[in-house]
Amino acid sequence: MKRIFVTLALALTASTALAADLPSYKAPPPPPPPPPPLWTGFYVGLNAGGAWASNNSVYVTNWPAVGAVGILNLPLSGSQSANSGAGFIGGGQIGYNWQFYNGRLVAGIETDIQGIAGSSGGGASWIATPLGVIPDPQTETFIPVNLLSGISVRKSLDYIGTVRGRLGWLFTPTLLVYGTGGLAYGGVNVNLTSFQSLSFAGALLPLQGGTAGVSDTRVGWTAGGGLEWMFMPNWSAKAEYLYYDLGPVTGSAVNVALFGAPTVASVSQFSTRFNGNIVRAGVNYHFNWGAAPVVAKY
Repeated sequence: MKRIFVTLALALTASTALAADLPSYKAPPPPPPPPPPLWTGFYVGLNAGGAWASNNSVYVTNWPAVGAVGILNLPLSGSQSANSGAGFIGGGQIGYNWQFYNGRLVAGIETDIQGIAGSSGGGASWIATPLGVIPDPQTETFIPVNLLSGISVRKSLDYIGTVRGRLGWLFTPTLLVYGTGGLAYGGVNVNLTSFQSLSFAGALLPLQGGTAGVSDTRVGWTAGGGLEWMFMPNWSAKAEYLYYDLGPVTGSAVNVALFGAPTVASVSQFSTRFNGNIVRAGVNYHFNWGAAPVVAKY
């Protein structure tokens, strides 16, 4: 019996040791919590860049006035180049973001306004029509007489603002690629001057002339896209492209005959379109008032 008890004791001791050496099967750890919504909340920022017009032409058409007498030629008709080139743009923006779809989508709304410097441009064209010659009693020669007709145009976009929706995808928690579109508005200016004179012996005799202008705020649309990078907590940098279209602008000028009693000699009508492109970079500060607090657990 003693041997039996010793044998049972050794067997129990060996089975306990083998059980201690077996691998332990534990439940897998819980998945990590989703990243905090870094993008949700209000933000404000500044931007700067460049803008250039897609349409630099002002189209002018002229008609003689009913009953006009003695007007030999009308100011030029056709497309006149305003040469409104690129300009510097700078301003600010404010908006709100909402991060959703497991933290991968960001939707929001943004409004901005920028001033534009250097976007004003103008151009002029004229034509000389020979009318004949007149005698010069002093030199006993003939002096050529020309009819000079011309058009001068100038256009500019003084400022532009937008109210846009944004929808983007987070490729990483801090890198957002987005598209944007909505309403655009801007301050437009167009000026037209038409003139006609007789030229002889170095002198000019004005025959008719007129001016017209439009200075207004026009509303249109805009669309584009960009990248935004959250490089520090609450701070992001962005690069953005926008196309804008504020629609057509038209106006007319009454050209008054200046010889004798002033009378309406002709009418000049102009039309142009304010559309173009904006490329800019900016920086935003995010308040993150709408973000849920991050609670550390130990």
